[in-house]
Amino acid sequence: MMTSVFYIPAINIVGTNSLNDALNTVRDYGYKSALIVTDIMLAKLGMAEQLQQALAERNIKSIVFDGTHPNPTTANVQAGVAMLRANYCDCVISLGGGSPHDCAKGIALVAANGGDIRDYEGVDRSPKPQLPMIAINTTAGTASEMTRFCIITDEQRHIKMAIVDKHVTPVMSVNDPALMMGMPKSLTAATGMDALTHAIEAYVSIAATPITDACALKAITMIAKNLPIAVDEGDNMVAREAMAYAQFMAGMAFNNASLGYVHAMAHQLGGFYDLPHGVCNAILLPHVEQFNSRVAAARLRDCAEAMGVDVSAMSAQQGAKACVEAIRHLAKRVNIPAGLRDLHVKEQDFATLATNALKDACGLTNPIQASHEEIVAIYQAAF
Repeated sequence: MMTSVFYIPAINIVGTNSLNDALNTVRDYGYKSALIVTDIMLAKLGMAEQLQQALAERNIKSIVFDGTHPNPTTANVQAGVAMLRANYCDCVISLGGGSPHDCAKGIALVAANGGDIRDYEGVDRSPKPQLPMIAINTTAGTASEMTRFCIITDEQRHIKMAIVDKHVTPVMSVNDPALMMGMPKSLTAATGMDALTHAIEAYVSIAATPITDACALKAITMIAKNLPIAVDEGDNMVAREAMAYAQFMAGMAFNNASLGYVHAMAHQLGGFYDLPHGVCNAILLPHVEQFNSRVAAARLRDCAEAMGVDVSAMSAQQGAKACVEAIRHLAKRVNIPAGLRDLHVKEQDFATLATNALKDACGLTNPIQASHEEIVAIYQAAF
């Protein structure tokens, strides 16, 4: 039997109004000066300033870097590292969703290891752990607050670099649903479908284990039940908390079983057109799983059951088809765009996107290997 390794931050705090206790834990770590990495929207909303005040009450100095783009770039990382070094910060605190978390990981990794963030593209390329990082999550989807994945856009090559490195795992993650109450419907839907993609891709992964399977299936069930409620009723704390737990469990699954062609293909769309990652995943997911059903039908049948479909009288292939339809129904229910055409993707770019997706997929664990022509065909089907 193969040995499996399970990666997760040492401390993970989840629950409504849990931020205060989490910051007490940060104080107990003994950090003196923090770089807060966030985006301009959260800065304008005053959330970064509130965090600064809370840190000051615990005798922790801080400075805010709010230059994170929705798809964080190599330039964002470089600027953040410069601010960190100029202010002699001994830790990094990310505030937001996947974009600030990934940017913060890049900053913390370069701060500790030197060089350029491009040096660490690939799997476990860094020689030593990043600067200590605490990830405070404000969305329910990416799970970047607890993973060893860091996605940074290389503006020169117009691609998203995948940095998969045990050294970018935060020392602590915080999921306080009270911080998620203000998410708009579109962001709630996109991040929720991102989490669903994580869970399903992890479950059909060739690297899946009993641990990741349990996390993935429970996450799928909770997302299917609670995402429509969280979208329709943004102030529903029960649904928000359920989504916080679900996206975290989906992160536990894919952080250890890895991902597949949905993410490999979505990364190219995000890097090429600067599109929202969760929406790209949601559009591609049913098409990729239809492709995967050639070899993973039984596993997709399990996913359909987790989404609430009665599969008791279905064959594996029928269950896989039901899974694809359930994904499409949920995406439509939460108003995800119907296809890539709606995102102004261009058909003439499919060949280039497919070439880059196959390169990206080399480190992933899709259950079946695709040719360039098959990846192009999936893009076409999702158009």
